[in-house]
Amino acid sequence: MATLNQNQRYNFSFSLLIFYFLTLITKPISSFSLQGFNGDQNPNFDSDFTLLGDAQIANEGNFVNLTSPTSGFTSSGQIVYKKPFKLVDSKSLKPIISFSTEFTFTITPGNGDGLAFVIFPSGGELSQVFDQGYFGVSDKIDRKFVAVEYDTRKDDNVGDLNGNHVGVDVGSSFVSKDISDVSSIGLLLNGGIPLKSWIDYEASSKRLEIRLAESGSERPVQPLISFSIDLSKMWGDKEILVGISSSSGNSTQVSSLSSWSFKVRTVPSSLHSQPLDPQAHSDEERPIRRNKSRFLTVLGALIFATGCGTLVAFVALFFWVVLFGRHSNVVPEMPMNPVDFKYEKIADFVCSWGLECKMTNFRCANRNLYKYLFENVWCLSLYEIEDDYVRLEEHNSELPISSFER
Repeated sequence: MATLNQNQRYNFSFSLLIFYFLTLITKPISSFSLQGFNGDQNPNFDSDFTLLGDAQIANEGNFVNLTSPTSGFTSSGQIVYKKPFKLVDSKSLKPIISFSTEFTFTITPGNGDGLAFVIFPSGGELSQVFDQGYFGVSDKIDRKFVAVEYDTRKDDNVGDLNGNHVGVDVGSSFVSKDISDVSSIGLLLNGGIPLKSWIDYEASSKRLEIRLAESGSERPVQPLISFSIDLSKMWGDKEILVGISSSSGNSTQVSSLSSWSFKVRTVPSSLHSQPLDPQAHSDEERPIRRNKSRFLTVLGALIFATGCGTLVAFVALFFWVVLFGRHSNVVPEMPMNPVDFKYEKIADFVCSWGLECKMTNFRCANRNLYKYLFENVWCLSLYEIEDDYVRLEEHNSELPISSFER
């Protein structure tokens, strides 16, 4: 049992060590969580965020309205996180940054653009990035960006699927590289109800995933979009910013934001993982399988070592019981009635004949007496001699003294 407990402690300690190591090397370097949008609820709001265009805080800080309900002209607005970060290591130029963001938004009915989550390089004036173009992004933008659009208006000029879709835009235009119909999951973007979206980018798998659900629902297991993209090649070691932008598109549509969180974490380039959706692109299947095979090899080795340790402990315990457990010094209790006989006759009797009695070192007088003693007497104990008597332990309460006469 000691060997088994030692193996269990070793395996448990090893697991804790691995978990602690992963916790250290995969750590967040930048994050925020907005559940309110004024200084009372978030003291660092003014220093960390900027509101552009028609964006303004509403409902005592519970919302940010990105657009205003005016008709006849386009209303647009943005909220931008002002702290930049890099996606790659400046020296090795290897991708080391992954990020996750989630936000809750509401889009009222109308034929507006909806809203978009935008990633773009920092530098220069933000007015060069945002104005009254698609989703509030400038038509004359001179830098590459990546946007996740929540589009509520079908525009044939950019090949929109319909007026209720999510798309991924890359480069400097809003022609979506990947698109998904929101109606397929039973939702309406501009239905006036709060929706929540999750966007995750994994640097090791180079995959961007978008999920969408009604606010208050659990995070969906399956992404609405899983898009393969290497963001590190778009901007190199340049610093980038993130923001959420909207445009009403000459309608009274209002897009508002009620919460937003963002987390950036570093992952060493030597630590590889599977893509979040391994079956999405066949060109990545081979390295994925190789990584999976390595993981299964390590896992199998750990399981085999644990099994061997358990088997060794069981075998050791079995042999210990067989070799030492049966040599017990405990004498079983027998039902007995002590009877006293004169020692002289017994001593004379036991020393004069030649048949061995069972369970004694004495000699018996004849075969008939041997049979009697074998069936009735448990033992003759010389160490119980007291004065001129010897105690004879036997089953019956009486043993004829004449049996010991020569």
